[in-house]
Parts: sequence; C-alpha cells; structure tokens
Amino acid sequence: ITTRIAILVPHSVFISLRFTALIQKLLRNFMRQECLDSRFVFDRPLPVSRLVSLIGNKTQIQTQRYGRRPYGVGLLIAGYDDMGPHIFQTCPSAHYFDCRAMSIGARSQSAHTYLERHMSEFMDCNLNELVKHGLCALRATLPAEQDLTTKNVSIGIIGKDLEFTIYDDDDNVSLFLEGLEERPQRKVQPAQPADEPAEKNDEPMEH
Repeated sequence: ITTRIAILVPHSVFISLRFTALIQKLLRNFMRQECLDSRFVFDRPLPVSRLVSLIGNKTQIQTQRYGRRPYGVGLLIAGYDDMGPHIFQTCPSAHYFDCRAMSIGARSQSAHTYLERHMSEFMDCNLNELVKHGLCALRATLPAEQDLTTKNVSIGIIGKDLEFTIYDDDDNVSLFLEGLEERPQRKVQPAQPADEPAEKNDEPMEH
C-alpha cells in the first residue's frame, strides 16, 4: 500500500519507490531484463531473493568506484515465488533485508511502529484484514488534519494463485477505505496558564 510510484516487473514482483525519473527508468529496465533473461534461458521465473541480490550488487558498484554517484535510493520489493511470499527492503547503501513487514519513506517510523505492534496478528488474517492493517499503518504516518482518500492511496495485492492486481481507481480503493474504523481524534492538551506574579507587598521594608 503506497502513495509512491509502483512498478510491475515479470513473474509477480511489486516495487514501491520514489526518486528521479532517470534512476526509475534505469532500475526498472534492469529488473525487467533480468526477469526476462531467467525466463528465456532457464524457462523459470527469477526468484525474488535472486532479483534483490542482483539489485544490491548493481547499486553497490556505484559506491566502490571513484567518480561514480551512488543511486541513493531505497526500494520495497514484494513478490511470491516457489519459496513463498517475500518482502525485501533495499537501502541506499546497497544493503538489503528480508522482512515480514516493512515501511519506507518519509514519516515511515509511525507505520513501522504500527506493524510491529500487530505483527502477531498477521498470520491469522484474511486478505481484507491484511489490507486493512496496511491502510491503518499508512494512516499513522499522516498529520492529524489529514486522512486517507482515494486520491492519495494505491493498493497492490500479490500472493499464491493470485494475479497481481493494483487498485488505484476511486471505486475500488473506496471499498477498502470504507472498512476502516474512524480515525481517533488526537486530543490537544490546553496550554497551562502561566504562574501569576506574586503580589507586591506595599508595606515599607524595615531598615
């Protein structure tokens, strides 16, 4: 679930990212070509972990050679292969991590905290409940005066025996948003009154 750019590459891999158009095009073409090569040469989809490893190697080269500019981007890659579901985070340093749930981007720490608190519930959730958790995590990143709408939310669904689907139109996104509980209003504590100055003693001081 994202408000960022979504890219679909072959064999059911979903990438959420945000950076310049040039780097976006470069990495998108690289990932697509690697997936197509695996299909052509080995007649099998490229495992998600292998794709992430190739991305890590490619981005690491930029940090090792003089005069090269690092890509400086982070990716959140979700996919499903023979080993099951995966969600990987790649960092600008070229490190990557296999996660159970993850959030990236500005103000993502609030979403990360929500995911940690509800991690134990995910294994018993159905698809709609998982989407609801994702929306709640995303909503936690918004300021108090904003909320999720069909204009700032896209939902991608991927899994076993599921054709990858991305929902970014008003009708489908609104169906998921309607299932959310109303956002609790944050209580603003009134400012404490300043201590009143002590009353002046008009009596003359003794010498």
